[in-house]
Amino acid sequence: MLHFIEKQLLNTAVICVICLSIIMTLSVISRAVFNWSFPDAIVLVRELMVGAIVLPLALTTARREHVSVEFITKRFSPQVQAALGIFGLFIGLIALSPFVFAGWRELLQTWNSSSYFYGDLDLPKWPGRLLFFIGVLLCWIRLATLLISDTHKLFFSKSAPKL
Repeated sequence: MLHFIEKQLLNTAVICVICLSIIMTLSVISRAVFNWSFPDAIVLVRELMVGAIVLPLALTTARREHVSVEFITKRFSPQVQAALGIFGLFIGLIALSPFVFAGWRELLQTWNSSSYFYGDLDLPKWPGRLLFFIGVLLCWIRLATLLISDTHKLFFSKSAPKL
């Protein structure tokens, strides 16, 4: 189930990137050719950028495709490498927790106050906050599931988890 949700978030991020490209292209063309400004283009780009960056985090974490430096850890035994991976997942959970909490608080505050961006279209602020919260929450959940499964494999399996 979590993998299906991660795939859908990736698809949503792709749609965000496509919309970003269209908005930026239209904004440049309308300004250069017609001397007309695309309404609230900066706000739209900023909010879509949140979705493009944050939504794929859970799938990236599930595939273990984050940037890593392994020139020292590759010299250790597979069990030590697995233990270091588990430690990294634990630190990631701790580091991401404030973002989950702050994202939830900001989403609730924005939702309750019905905040809008100042501009021609009076766009609401809550969709971008919701995208951020969903992205970091699912990344946190994926980190937790990896931590549990890797710890289980390290202590209850004959071979070290494959990291």
